[in-house]
Amino acid sequence: MPYEIAILILFLIASLAAIAVRKIHLPYTVALVAIGLVLGNIGLLHPPKLTQEVLFAFFLPGLVFEAAVHLDSRAMWRDIWGISALVIPGVILSTLISAWVLVYAGEISSHIPAVTWPVALLFGAAVAATDPVAVVAIFKQLGAPKRLRLLIESESLLNDGTGIVIFAIVLSFINHEVSTAGEITLEFFKVAGLGALVGLLIGLAVSWMIEDLDDAMVVISMSVIAAYGSFLVADQLRLSGVISTVATGLILQNRILSRTIYPSVRLSVEEFWEFMAFALNSLIFLLMGFAVKLSMLLDLWVLILTAYLAMLLARFLVVSTVWGSLYPSRYRFPFSWAVIMSWGGLRGALSMVLALSIPDSLPYKDVVVTMVFGVVLLSIFIQGLSIAPLATWLGVLGKKRELQAYESSRVQAMLAQSVLDEIDYLQKHHIASKETLEEVAQEYQDLKKQAEAAIQQNKPQKETLTSEEKLRVQRHLINLQKSRLLEAYQKGSISRELFEKLTAELDAKLLEIDNLES
Repeated sequence: MPYEIAILILFLIASLAAIAVRKIHLPYTVALVAIGLVLGNIGLLHPPKLTQEVLFAFFLPGLVFEAAVHLDSRAMWRDIWGISALVIPGVILSTLISAWVLVYAGEISSHIPAVTWPVALLFGAAVAATDPVAVVAIFKQLGAPKRLRLLIESESLLNDGTGIVIFAIVLSFINHEVSTAGEITLEFFKVAGLGALVGLLIGLAVSWMIEDLDDAMVVISMSVIAAYGSFLVADQLRLSGVISTVATGLILQNRILSRTIYPSVRLSVEEFWEFMAFALNSLIFLLMGFAVKLSMLLDLWVLILTAYLAMLLARFLVVSTVWGSLYPSRYRFPFSWAVIMSWGGLRGALSMVLALSIPDSLPYKDVVVTMVFGVVLLSIFIQGLSIAPLATWLGVLGKKRELQAYESSRVQAMLAQSVLDEIDYLQKHHIASKETLEEVAQEYQDLKKQAEAAIQQNKPQKETLTSEEKLRVQRHLINLQKSRLLEAYQKGSISRELFEKLTAELDAKLLEIDNLES
């Protein structure tokens, strides 16, 4: 079967799956992997193989760029210490802890196959980066706190690049291309730092070119060139293409998409990249299912289960360490979030492709690939299916669902009343005929009555409504204080030291609200 027809069929399957999972409340990505797994093992369809070249040239740039342009960079910067700890030392520690647990388990138990350090290190590096696409989608749907979603999304966005760099360095270390700690550190900062610089320069250049454009098609085309161009340029220079694309996306989001671009153009760009994310995620999770052969997993199921437990333990230790280090500071977050972040750190396509990229000359490649594939499957099915019940049990989810219908109805009533007020103004000043205005007014009066009825029907418990409104009022007042502080500093009424001190105190209060807000 030609690849073009296979891709078309995959899109059809993905669309039907998207419709079905809405009715059965199953995570979309979990369903896609399951479908791909079934179809791949019965041999009904033969799509393109999920290789490193396909992932890096087609999937990764688009997915990473879409995540970057939809991320609130200012909010991310406010949590930069916690995110940085998870992204750099967190990925390194996760690699080392997973490897050590795997080796140690083989030494102390006769039931677990012995694993050498090269195999363990490659496995640890391959599964160090998280890919919580399913988790983020569930959290958006069910209303997790905004800051928790930001932490998970930011970590996932940035640790892809870190994970790829760490994996490449581990591979170079095993091949004796780098040998000392100094060489490893220098290589890391060269690949990651210069990759970010390339993305920064490309992002600034594209921002300058599209700043005053009001043509949506041209802006979308330039954004595609920026996403894939920054990746390809960095990759050709043997730097991190993922980190370069992240930097480009954040620059465009901060300088253009969130502020100066025309609203209609911005909406078109955002909708285009949302579709791209849906299409790319659909294909990649289906292809993940096709790439896994169940027969090769059954022979090493004990080793795979051990590797999975090692990965989970490493993840929990890393997140708990970051939580503990931030607890005395204003960047702290609830321990229940640490549990969710640990359990929600699913592994995905990147881990599988990194394993596939191991040179065939290494005799233990098949073992590493089998372990990684098995761990990814267990991660998606076990953690992906249980994260929502766990988050609900811990009290992280639930509040927003009670408020969404109520708030939607309240806004609809407010908008209808605004229209009716405007119609009264038009009638008073004889701008349109009385008959026309009365006919239009009747439509909006009916809409207002429907919205008011829905308000009473969907009104949440008094305690939930009061606490939510109180948090929003507090957020509004804190932001007002920050604006007044900035005005006072710009006029020279207060010193820089006092401005920074009071701003930091207000930011700490905002973080506390983020921890509580749904």
